[in-house]
Amino acid sequence: MRIAILGVGLIGGSIGLAARERMSDAEVVGYDPRPDVLATALARGAIDRAADGVAAAVDGASVAFACAPVGALPELVAEALDEAPADCVVSDVGSVKRVVAAATADQRFIGGHPLAGAESAGVEHARADLFDGASWYLTPGAESSGVLLDRLNGVLVDIGARPVAIDPETHDRLLATVSHLPHVVANVLVSQAARALSDEGEAMPRVGPSFRDATRVAGANPGIWTDIYVSNGEAIAQQIEDAAERLREVAASLRAGDASAIESWNEAAAGDRRRLLEADLAGGEVHELRLSVPNRPGIVARVALALGKAGVNIVDMALSPAPDMRSGQIALWVAGDEPADRAEELIGELGFPVTRAS
Repeated sequence: MRIAILGVGLIGGSIGLAARERMSDAEVVGYDPRPDVLATALARGAIDRAADGVAAAVDGASVAFACAPVGALPELVAEALDEAPADCVVSDVGSVKRVVAAATADQRFIGGHPLAGAESAGVEHARADLFDGASWYLTPGAESSGVLLDRLNGVLVDIGARPVAIDPETHDRLLATVSHLPHVVANVLVSQAARALSDEGEAMPRVGPSFRDATRVAGANPGIWTDIYVSNGEAIAQQIEDAAERLREVAASLRAGDASAIESWNEAAAGDRRRLLEADLAGGEVHELRLSVPNRPGIVARVALALGKAGVNIVDMALSPAPDMRSGQIALWVAGDEPADRAEELIGELGFPVTRAS
């Protein structure tokens, strides 16, 4: 399987390292506009060979990953689709999905976003284990090819990720909350602290671990994050306003000296954090579900999106078309008893016969 990496930075380089290490049949071809980056990627073993352009990189590829800042992705994805083979799935790794999804209706494109990364950018910091256990959002459209979604899903599982299907609009609203807003808050905290010290004429004190933890992502790579802030501006602004309202409520309780309200607020936050972490780490026995579906565009995406919306993680999937190609069977593997029960119920509600393998 030839995998094209278009932009060999931290994420692209880590995809290449993981594919070369864990996929016995993978050949990784990389392209980057900076020759020094390609040289480093070759030296680190992130790619098998370098290409001198997008067309050369995707030539003969089965999968292509567009790895660039969000603002550059629509153009890069369009070029990849123009040059890629008819049976090549093209994906991206941007943390804002609507802008890319709106730019193409090609059935070969399936948006993606790995929830993995580091403060240090560049292929020199790439790691083969970067995606181990990490959720990788996929945003298939109504016309996305089920066969290509299956292929992309398989590659992601092979490199250690956990694919989760979600629609682009929901993705951007959720990421505004769990990823983009924390970066905004971190920026505000460090600036507020620096300004307060300047106003008081005090030297910079030794900061505690809570401040370091809360501001770890402050000032993240501006070449990447400016695009993210602009592309998902409305959703982020809404989350900022919601957070500001919650802070005003806390401030009112503090000024009133309402110990009961403050204690309840703090305990609720502890419980919410615990539930969020438990949901992220949830696993369990893996169950195989088999469902029969008509062979129509968008069917696989419809099933995957329904399960993803309900928080059901598909560990793996496989497609088996019938000999007449008019119908087929999808096999899904789901971790945990309750998620498997929920998946079975949801698939039934979609009108597809489903059985659980023993």
